[in-house]
Amino acid sequence: MNRILIVEDEERIASFVAKGLKAEGFTATVVGDGVTGLDYAVTGEFDLVVLDIGLPGMDGFAVLDRLKVERPALPVIVLTARDSVTDTVAALEGGAADYMAKPFTFGELIARVRLRLRAQGEPAPVDELTAGDVRLDLRRRRAFVADREVELSARELTLAEVLLRNRGLVMSREQLLSQVWGYDFDPGSNVVDVYVGYLRKKLGAGLVTTVRGLGYRVDA
Repeated sequence: MNRILIVEDEERIASFVAKGLKAEGFTATVVGDGVTGLDYAVTGEFDLVVLDIGLPGMDGFAVLDRLKVERPALPVIVLTARDSVTDTVAALEGGAADYMAKPFTFGELIARVRLRLRAQGEPAPVDELTAGDVRLDLRRRRAFVADREVELSARELTLAEVLLRNRGLVMSREQLLSQVWGYDFDPGSNVVDVYVGYLRKKLGAGLVTTVRGLGYRVDA
């Protein structure tokens, strides 16, 4: 699962981009200023950065300059309201892999994200995930148990997808909260446990294993 860093100080836009990327199967992290964004981009294991230019603390051009030295292979898509030719050229010459002016459609953004990740060697998209009798059709967003279709809510399907994509690995409640619900939920909430219960009822009691004190796992 590719990890994408969003450096954007407009909360509405950052939330829109993050939710869209998560729905497409990516892990999205949002920060709202240039200094923190640079620190995350340099020290974190991110596969791509979506970067605004007009940031507090350090603007996007300064972040690009530093990344060109410290993480030259990290693809950056610049996302900004500045759509002049001068700014476009400056961003691309500064090391950006692509440039998008606001307003934009999410369809265009996701197409550019996938294009840049493929250029970095992203594996072909997975259309189906399986575990025992359970099968998720990711293209049509449908779930099956032994070829019988089971109706899942959008959140249940996303939780099942995250667990199946990480088969054999223990996923903590905090990881599941961030990947499925974003950062709008209290880490102390029991919403993960509740939804795991829903999956067990609908997809089979043995699908998800509880690892006491750590989280949940779908066995490989």
